[in-house]
Amino acid sequence: MFDTLTERLDGTFRKLRSRGKLHPKQVDNALADMRTALLDADVAVEVADDFLTRVRERALSEEVMKSLTPGQQVVKVVNEELTVTLGGEHRRFELGGTRPAVVMMAGVQGSGKTTACAKLAKQLKHDGRRPLLIAADLERPAAIEQLRTLGREIGVPVWSEGKDPVKVAKQGVKEADRQDADVVIIDTAGRLHVDGEMMRQARKIKDATKPHHVLMAADAMTGQDAIVQAREFMREVDTTGFVLTKLDGDARGGAALSITAVTGRPVYFVGTGEKPEDLEPFYPDRMAGRILGMGDVLTLIDKAQENLDAAEAQKAAENMLKGQFTFEDFLDQLRQVQKLGSMGELLKMLPGVPGGKNAMKEMAEAIDEGELKRAEAMILSMTPGERREPGIISGSRRLRIANGSGVTTADVNSLLKDFQSAKKMMRTMMGGKRMPGALPGTMKVPSAKLPKR
Repeated sequence: MFDTLTERLDGTFRKLRSRGKLHPKQVDNALADMRTALLDADVAVEVADDFLTRVRERALSEEVMKSLTPGQQVVKVVNEELTVTLGGEHRRFELGGTRPAVVMMAGVQGSGKTTACAKLAKQLKHDGRRPLLIAADLERPAAIEQLRTLGREIGVPVWSEGKDPVKVAKQGVKEADRQDADVVIIDTAGRLHVDGEMMRQARKIKDATKPHHVLMAADAMTGQDAIVQAREFMREVDTTGFVLTKLDGDARGGAALSITAVTGRPVYFVGTGEKPEDLEPFYPDRMAGRILGMGDVLTLIDKAQENLDAAEAQKAAENMLKGQFTFEDFLDQLRQVQKLGSMGELLKMLPGVPGGKNAMKEMAEAIDEGELKRAEAMILSMTPGERREPGIISGSRRLRIANGSGVTTADVNSLLKDFQSAKKMMRTMMGGKRMPGALPGTMKVPSAKLPKR
């Protein structure tokens, strides 16, 4: 979403870094370029101006201007102030000790509100809670069935009995006790735009259920409209925080930069895709790093720890060292990496990739995800024996594998060749190249005499 903004800010930063010393006029020119970039990204004018005022005050300070690397210091200031604009400290989503805890989800139609309910339920279930989803959006007939479908997918029960949304919500909270659920998430009605009837219904549900949190699903792709909606919900139902949806879209994304600064309420989660697991806690400092092209290694580590099997990775590493890495190991590792998301999104989390957006795109294209799928299909077309001992794959077997996976024998030949090359390279990189006289599966380290002191 922030690709264009990131690219433009990167150009401004390169100019600053290239100068040994900075003149106040150069700083002002850079800030003017940044203001244009922020406004083009649909950031609220008052938010952009307040942010740049703070940056200018610090950037023109004696500490920055007289430093050995003033350009880099200005970038550091921008990063810190952008973090403040995005909310400052990370706010953990807390539900308190009351059981059941009640979360009310509000928002206009099309904002991803119902999907956000299911994503939040899956997140809470992963954290050890026992959620119950309440389908209280009776205005849109498909909303109830949509929530039930999502509930079945994530293994969370859905309650919706009655024709009055306020009574459905109230009875749903009571049903939570009967089902031993310790948290309920209420999906409320939306409209195509903010209107009085929707707000009255939201207030009644809030009064009847006394929620611990009133979250608003804010569509990050709607720009300034999301800010207008957020202000209305703040005034009418006193929203406690936000879930930014569709952050994987290609719109300008100004809502993500403005919403906390305008309302004073935190963003708790961001939606990064359409799947139920595509919900991340919001970290202002990490988001600032992504926007400024500094990567987001901490989120990448979180994804790896949550999705990758450490025991499988250890087993694969040991097999590499022993020279026993097979197609079965490769298939396991391939599937684990795919759990982390698209290659393009993973590359964006890596800092210091030269060339900005274009280089990132070229790198993502170089790692063709279609090729990975074809490789998976070829491996699945092998017998267990062939996966463990690729050397037995003769010409007739290669033809059978090709026919079974919808590719050519040349593709199978290429896979086998690349696998053997990668296996040799990985073993060399990991220090597993056996020395003369070494036992199979062991490493022989040459002795070396230490210099006398």
